[in-house]
Amino acid sequence: MPSSRPPLERMIRIHQSIAAGDYPNATQLAQEFEVSTKSIYRDIEFMRDRMGLPIEFDRVKNGYYYTENVENFPAIQMTEGEFFALLVAEKALQQYRGTNFEKPLMSAFKKMASALPDTISLHVTDWEKAISFRLKQVPIIDLEIFEAVASAVANKKQIEIQYKKPGAVAPETRIINPYHLTNINGEWFLFAFDLNRNDIRTFAPARILSVKETGIIFERNRKFSPEKILRDSFGIHSGSENYYIRVRFDRKVADYIRERKWHESQELTDLPDGSVELKLRLSSLVEIQRWLLSWGSNVKVLEPAELAQNIKTEAEKIARLYK
Repeated sequence: MPSSRPPLERMIRIHQSIAAGDYPNATQLAQEFEVSTKSIYRDIEFMRDRMGLPIEFDRVKNGYYYTENVENFPAIQMTEGEFFALLVAEKALQQYRGTNFEKPLMSAFKKMASALPDTISLHVTDWEKAISFRLKQVPIIDLEIFEAVASAVANKKQIEIQYKKPGAVAPETRIINPYHLTNINGEWFLFAFDLNRNDIRTFAPARILSVKETGIIFERNRKFSPEKILRDSFGIHSGSENYYIRVRFDRKVADYIRERKWHESQELTDLPDGSVELKLRLSSLVEIQRWLLSWGSNVKVLEPAELAQNIKTEAEKIARLYK
């Protein structure tokens, strides 16, 4: 027997039938949706009492009707601008096509779209043609492993993983309590309590070769906070230091720096010659160093001296490669 439609979709169809002047009754609707008449009565009651729709029953025509004009189904009230933002979000989620997130996300999006006023829905096709996302650096992740990790996080299940660090000859066996999955700049990371290290560690799901449940259910440490861990990091790597970063970008790239918010702590100062000074407070130099090197000679480190020396040493190594 085919599965019945979800209540919201069913109520939208009931509304459409009543608004069209079809005078549907509970028996007809129950047959159409393959549910009991009690379900239809509950839907009608909800639409009348909770949504405020002016539904009455016409005994002569043996069906339901609206006592006054109803233009839109009230389940979702959304402006065109809000729907545009929703569409942008849906487009951004296209990087997760093929994952276990795809079906529920698309289903939810279609349900919301079907409940919108016609004046908004008419523009969906035009918007589809106007927006796109191109992600050229999508991490390669084994979907079965990712789903197993996500399930372990959600259900607080301890897992044993085979994990291969970059440059390592062979993978390591790690037993972890997976706490939290986060996506930073398009890349997934896992925060977990590593029983071997007796501390919170960060793992990249793309480097996990296998996952096996240990049968143990764990409790997350109440003091664990991904927001606190990432607050002073430039990406995913956090440290225990407190670095005051001050760098200057020349006028050729200054506008690119002004166009984005690179970190919560950032302070930008425009200089007379068109350059811009960027100040940050970070707990580690690892990721900021890589980022600064990507700007080549268009950036100069002013503080701290340690970072300036690291950049200089790396630049000298690069120069030697091209002699």
